Amino acid sequence: MAASDFSQINALDPNTLGGLRRLSKESSPEATKEAARQFEALFVQQMLKSMRDATPKGSMFDSDETRMYQSLLDQQMSMQLSTRAGGIGLAKVIERQLNAGKAEVKLPDGPVPLDAAIRRGFDGAVSPSATGTANQAAKTAGAAASAAATAVPMLPNMPAGAGPRAFVEKVWPQAVEASRATGIPARFLVAQAALETGWGKFELKNADGTPSHNLFNIKTSRSWSGDTVSTATTEYVNGAATRENARFRAYGSYADSFRDYANLIRNNPRYAAVVGQSDATAFARGLQAAGYATDPHYADKLARIINGNTLRVALSSSASPSA
Repeated sequence: MAASDFSQINALDPNTLGGLRRLSKESSPEATKEAARQFEALFVQQMLKSMRDATPKGSMFDSDETRMYQSLLDQQMSMQLSTRAGGIGLAKVIERQLNAGKAEVKLPDGPVPLDAAIRRGFDGAVSPSATGTANQAAKTAGAAASAAATAVPMLPNMPAGAGPRAFVEKVWPQAVEASRATGIPARFLVAQAALETGWGKFELKNADGTPSHNLFNIKTSRSWSGDTVSTATTEYVNGAATRENARFRAYGSYADSFRDYANLIRNNPRYAAVVGQSDATAFARGLQAAGYATDPHYADKLARIINGNTLRVALSSSASPSA
């Protein structure tokens, strides 16, 4: 394949992964450079997808069509980020280390689903030679990938100290306590709090702007005698999104929020199938079946966050242990 043909290969298109596979067999510096760029584009696309999955949805403009066009836009953005001068820096790290270790970037024969290729990342996609230098190259590329994944969720308009990693570090101790009370893995609880609040960015606020500490958007009930906060919310009636005003519980701390959530799950018979559940999909579906949320896609969104790369990276890069 001529160097002039490299730009025609788009790793984000599953139909052209065969071209990338052929490119990986080239021994020229141009082929190595382009292969590294394509893997950077794949990685950026996965990070964008994780961010989209973690963002609360359900507005009146949310639909399958808008999500499809959003996905196409993200693919275009991924390619542009990887082709602009310097990219995000990951391609250069891969190229430099692979050239130094004489390793080759290689995809296995046969069709490879795009998400599997991305999830496999540098564990399966980088096939180093038998030299120790190449093994170190793969580790270095992986470290750079983790660093990039941690940085991407930090949007330009997001204040310092915000983002998935900061959110996990802030609520992890309380999630562990709630896990002990419910038998539900702490990371499941963190994921649900992330879904409900957009990783803390959209936490309900009191009238004076102070946080309500309501991480699970639990509404008030006749038995609730504590503080409350009123806000507009999106609910689904017969599958159609509607806006309505509702009153939610307000707490003095995140520990109180997790404690109240644990009591709700543990003491309400509706959630009997959720208590002690250690399977992510079963946990998410159990909540939806019990009527925790009216969003028809709530279980799918929650399961994607639990199993997604954003939570995995936030747990591994923060001071909080994975659970």
